[in-house]
Amino acid sequence: MGEADEAFVQAIEHRPKLSVAEDEGIPLIDLSPLSFSNDANTKNIDDLVVEIGNACKKWGFFQVINHGVPLEKRQKVEDAMRKFFAQPLEEKRKVRKDEKKAVGYYDNEHTKNVRDWKEVFDFVVEKRILMAASHEPEDKEVPETLNQWPDYPPELRESCEEYAREVEKLAYKLMELIALSLGLPASRFSSFFEDPTRFVRLNHYPPCPAPHLALGVGRHKDPSALTILAQDDVGGLEVKRKSDGEWVRIKPTPDAYIINVGDILQVWSNDVYESVEHRVMVKSEKERFSIPFFLSPPHYTMVRPLDELTSEQNPAKYRAYNLGKFLATRRQSNFKKLDVENIQISHFKVQELANELDGALSINKK
Repeated sequence: MGEADEAFVQAIEHRPKLSVAEDEGIPLIDLSPLSFSNDANTKNIDDLVVEIGNACKKWGFFQVINHGVPLEKRQKVEDAMRKFFAQPLEEKRKVRKDEKKAVGYYDNEHTKNVRDWKEVFDFVVEKRILMAASHEPEDKEVPETLNQWPDYPPELRESCEEYAREVEKLAYKLMELIALSLGLPASRFSSFFEDPTRFVRLNHYPPCPAPHLALGVGRHKDPSALTILAQDDVGGLEVKRKSDGEWVRIKPTPDAYIINVGDILQVWSNDVYESVEHRVMVKSEKERFSIPFFLSPPHYTMVRPLDELTSEQNPAKYRAYNLGKFLATRRQSNFKKLDVENIQISHFKVQELANELDGALSINKK
């Protein structure tokens, strides 16, 4: 990717600390109880639900093992993506995404208005999905998004599609466990995913000549409901610890997946669970690969706190927002640097609205 010019340079307060230690505290949860269905296993499932609930509250992140995703499916994708990213830039750009084509190859993405040190290939699990064309409320266009598959390597498409179907099964199992951890029926979230948006990204982080200045991905929160991440043994994912706000690195665990709560789940839970900031470090001599799977409801969903988790004593903390328009607004910053920070779920906080109204009233009184 060349030299780390100033487009990649983080503000001083957001630059990575190369000495950050890997944290052993991120919960590692064994999902093997899901493989058994006898009555004697009920307690194990109950314990599993408690573990996941605690992890979502304390960290917003956890790792899972014995998850049921065949290792060979993941290895096939990893092998194929290495071949794809090893190609010359002009070959990769034949399937380049842009503001009209929402999926494909891209190497100029920005997070928080700073360019990321990475290149990506995106695809949707469905052969096509509908996505809002723009963030403008009056724009009702919802065009189809179609995957762009490269000619090389020829096995990339099949390996990606097979892998995504396996991870999708894991995603729905986890959503059932998360529902139970919130005191809801296991199937509570099922209706949101009858027409889901399932999106997968292949990430490549090349060696960086200035890892003390740049980030593979800048600090951010995922706008999805749930994210399931496969990372290689190089590592580099850092999470902002809720207890003290310090950045801690997640130590890679062989054949594990890293799970994190997304913005949608934070809103659905009415802040019981929180979508936590995370970022990716880069290295000067090693490249890194990762594969996040993002699960979201369809574009027309109005995201709001669940009725069961609100009451007179605990009213809804967010006003409803249209997911498609929200994501269309977020996508703007992928392609160009904005003058302001991109939209966040915090902009829909009821208290934030109250403060804005108070401010407007005080101005009117002057």
